[in-house]
Order: sequence, then C-alpha cells, then structure tokens
Amino acid sequence: QVQLVESGGGLVQAGGSLRLSCAASGRTFSSYAMGWFRQAPGKEREFVAAINWNGGSTSYADSVKGRFTISRDNAKNTVFLQMNTLKPEDTAVYYCAARVGRWATVVAGSYAYWGQGTQVTVSS
Repeated sequence: QVQLVESGGGLVQAGGSLRLSCAASGRTFSSYAMGWFRQAPGKEREFVAAINWNGGSTSYADSVKGRFTISRDNAKNTVFLQMNTLKPEDTAVYYCAARVGRWATVVAGSYAYWGQGTQVTVSS
C-alpha cells in the first residue's frame, strides 16, 4: 500500500507557473506508475498526465500538452507536475494517483491509490 501527499497548489495569475509535488510513502515507489488528475467544480475528474515506473514514458491530455510536464524522482519517492502558461480553465483540485504495475494509463479507475488533492486557482 502507498500513501500520497500532494503539495504546491495555490493561486496564480494566468500565464504563470506552479510546480506540484506528490510524496509517496513506502519503499516500492518504483513499482508504481503515477498519474495526475484534476476535478473542477461541477465537472468529472479528468486525466492530466501520467508517467511509467522509470520515467521513460509519459502521456498528457491534449488540453495540457506542451504546457505541463510530469516527472518523477524514484530516489525521493516523489512525482512532480510542472505547470506553465496556466489558464483560468486549469483551475481545479489536482490529485496524484498511483497505479499498481509499471505502465501508466489515462483511466482513473485503474489507479488504486489517491492523494487528498491540492487546489490550483488561476485568475484571469
């Protein structure tokens, strides 16, 4: 089992940047593929980005491609989401998720472990 704690959210103006971090407990972090999802008020949770066990493969939602970058540091049990050129429509609660197995997917239901979420608010 793994516990996930996100940090780094906040309020930023449009065009600005934020870096989210997700710290994972346990000694088998490299056994998990990791993903970031987000949920805006009144909307369903949606996929943002995912990374496989060793960082060699990543995937992104079309809405964030070219602006967001997911990465991981297995030595520090941490996954990151660098968010640049933020837009008001990026406003949401961002969740980190861990999937048992080395390969990531875009399907939220395939991730067994979730963090508590961190709020990102982008003002226009």
